[in-house]
Amino acid sequence: MATRNAIALPGTILGVGLGGFVDGILLHQLLQWHHMLSSTDTDNAGIRYYPVDTVPGLRMNTVWDGLFHTFTWLAVLIGLGLLYSRVTASRGRLWRSRNLWGWMLVGWGLFNLVEGVIDHHLLGIHHVRTGPGQLWWDLAFLLLGALLVLGGRALQRGGGELDLCQGDQRT
Repeated sequence: MATRNAIALPGTILGVGLGGFVDGILLHQLLQWHHMLSSTDTDNAGIRYYPVDTVPGLRMNTVWDGLFHTFTWLAVLIGLGLLYSRVTASRGRLWRSRNLWGWMLVGWGLFNLVEGVIDHHLLGIHHVRTGPGQLWWDLAFLLLGALLVLGGRALQRGGGELDLCQGDQRT
């Protein structure tokens, strides 16, 4: 497998999972700007409202945050598994390659775009930061996603060819 696109799928899936970790750990848990269902009082999906300032509401949001984290964790595991399946004796070159890091940024950006469009805008079940300026926070999240995709593609394209089998002693 001697093309730079050989690691596109594992890099992108790994980036989706890592982007989800940043969102879930930083925005859901550390900053507590939102939870998975924290804006269902104004959503477009008709989901019951679970206020985060009540114990039952916070419990339900915590369950949904856990489901979200499970999805991102599985994405990381699948990305690592796919990446490992493509690695041979050249694994050191792979981890230092602009191709892998570029594809991971693409995946992180795709996470932001999909999560932002679906959860923030279409369903409206939560926002990056609820309250004054919430639309701007949501738009900034999408802009960051687009910049990550564009930056990742630029980084990946500048990486040149990556021969994952070069130096493999089994051939």
